[in-house]
Amino acid sequence: MNVADIMSSPVYVLNADEPVSRARKLMLRHRISTLLVLNEGKMVGIVTKSDITNRLAQAEPLWRRRPIDQIPIKLLMTESVITIYPEASISQAAALMLENGVHNIPVVKNDIVGIITRTDLVRYVAENSEEMKTKIPKLMSEDTISVHRHHTINHVIDEMNRNEIERVIVKDDAGKPVGIISSKSLALNLLTDFQGELSTKNIKMARKSSPGGQKTFRYVKEVPLTAEDIMVSPINSIDVNENVSEAAKKMIEEGVTALPVSDGENIVGILSRTDIMKAIL
Repeated sequence: MNVADIMSSPVYVLNADEPVSRARKLMLRHRISTLLVLNEGKMVGIVTKSDITNRLAQAEPLWRRRPIDQIPIKLLMTESVITIYPEASISQAAALMLENGVHNIPVVKNDIVGIITRTDLVRYVAENSEEMKTKIPKLMSEDTISVHRHHTINHVIDEMNRNEIERVIVKDDAGKPVGIISSKSLALNLLTDFQGELSTKNIKMARKSSPGGQKTFRYVKEVPLTAEDIMVSPINSIDVNENVSEAAKKMIEEGVTALPVSDGENIVGILSRTDIMKAIL
């Protein structure tokens, strides 16, 4: 079995001068996380949901001149695109992704014939359970980063960038895990206004007419979106005693990129697609 046997096809593309809004529409419509960028029919870059997420947190003057949705995709894309041949082995594809820290690799033979993604590799692990017996603790990350449910989205993005991670656990006032946020969910859930600012929400506030009096005067206050507004909840975890193939199956069935690992009621780690790919090597 080689790359050609598990790659995704067709490959969705857009022109370098098309706006971010067009990229988002394609990602939502086709349920994909990566687009190849062309210029006069030639591949010049690749753009992912994570690229969009990172730009949402920036405050450079460039992003204040017009709505972010209208920024040309060429300003977000990664220009140096790593490719692979369809005859390459699946372990070679996994190694190439891990070594270069990429999520997707275009498959090229004279022309673009497909794309191999981390999801394709996770599906391979799920479908080959007889070969994949590795237990989750050998692959999972024990260092989980958490945020409070009332932390702003900018704080969440800062935590992801500072710790070089793609997801955080959201906790409530008692420190109990109540949700999870990934760069994938950030990219497609956050919308911007006409000035390119991050989305906000309106909440109703009440004031007392006098100390000890009833709350009679209400007004609307605009506040930033917080972690609880976009987190995926409830948390769907996997038991620490399961093997990697079962985790891969659960990821594919639920359409998630990582699973919190539980030991009873406690979250003891996170198993990501990247971790699962290591079982292929």
